[in-house]
Amino acid sequence: QVQLVESGGGLVQPGGSLRLSCAISGSVFSFNSMGWYRQAPQADENQRELVALITKGGSSNYGNSVKGRFTISRDNAKNTVYLQMNSLKPEDTAVYYCAGDPSPGLSTDIRDYDYWGQGTQVTVSS
Repeated sequence: QVQLVESGGGLVQPGGSLRLSCAISGSVFSFNSMGWYRQAPQADENQRELVALITKGGSSNYGNSVKGRFTISRDNAKNTVYLQMNSLKPEDTAVYYCAGDPSPGLSTDIRDYDYWGQGTQVTVSS
């Protein structure tokens, strides 16, 4: 059974940094596209926001609110994707979900992501 296992969330002060990781476990299955969506407090599942996505080949896409502050990377040998988050703001507070899409190409449509992790909480507060 394929599982996406996230780690690295926590509490950080505004302006600080965090690094999230997401690893595929339970299978040698791999995804062409992997990345992160986030769900803000009070938002429901249908309001998850794109954070960043990356393909096996290294093509990436970022949500407008994180461009220039967040960097996504991937280690294909380890089936792991990372999200380096710098200059964090209180509005970055959310549950961050790892997602995977085995299809070719880089889709930013959340409906194409059938595989999800349990989420990791990121709180930015002084």
